[in-house]
Amino acid sequence: MSGRRIFVGAAAALTAAAVVVGCGSESTSEPRGGTVRLAVTDLQGLEELQREFGAFKDTFEERSGLRIDFFAVTDRTAAAAALQADRVDVVFTGPAEYVVIHERTGAEPIVAFERDNYRSCIYTTADSGITEVEQLRGTKIAMTDVGSTSGHLGPSQMLVDAGLNPGADIEVLTIGDAVHAALKRGDVAAVGVGCHDYEEFLADEADPERFPLLEEGPVLPPDLLMARAGLDEQTIDTIRDTFTGHYDELLAAMLEGKDNAKYQNAELVEVTDRDYDEVRSMYRAVGVDDFSEFLGN
Repeated sequence: MSGRRIFVGAAAALTAAAVVVGCGSESTSEPRGGTVRLAVTDLQGLEELQREFGAFKDTFEERSGLRIDFFAVTDRTAAAAALQADRVDVVFTGPAEYVVIHERTGAEPIVAFERDNYRSCIYTTADSGITEVEQLRGTKIAMTDVGSTSGHLGPSQMLVDAGLNPGADIEVLTIGDAVHAALKRGDVAAVGVGCHDYEEFLADEADPERFPLLEEGPVLPPDLLMARAGLDEQTIDTIRDTFTGHYDELLAAMLEGKDNAKYQNAELVEVTDRDYDEVRSMYRAVGVDDFSEFLGN
């Protein structure tokens, strides 16, 4: 368990992304008529937003007295631009995205959602002879998507912590869902992914002992709900109080969206921007010191 303070210890959390609330283009210091403009960065299209968060929207509005208007964004870059232009009030996003959005817009955390076993894992094959991460020097490792917190940044930080320089001491291949197949073919010596991905991979294997775990990383910084710079404190307090007072209900409603299953058993935690210095360290592990640009864009 991390050192972050738990608000409530029940079930899950929102979704890693940003839900744009309302679509007004005028700048304002507070939502009009009690309306919060919300966006989710990993969902595209209004239909998908309504399908995944419709039940959550209804429950949140009932418990908070605020109205949520969804505004579909095409990606995290569009969400950041909408925040910067004061067209969005609140965004739900992941830790890697938060660092860049904060750098660009000054948006700050409201509440965060610490996922169950949200960690990075590095695994290999039983016949590789490798038993420690340090032994990967001079080999290749497969990771998932560029900029993924658990599937790229987290494993890269684990390599650095083991005394390896990604890209110099070990070749890193970011190849998406093909990581497991690459290891089976012998194209790489190891794979770095989210631990849930590793567990799902093992569950489909007839002989899971063929793919031993080399190392499990620490709990990763949580997904979070972030408020645009200038959003009034009363609205922020209302959002935070609604989550702390009705978290179980909000979680259950959110989990009606199939893509939100990853938030099962997540805990609501209190964070500040400093909690995401861990992510900034991960960016440095992959050679990035400019936190204003998204990786992979």
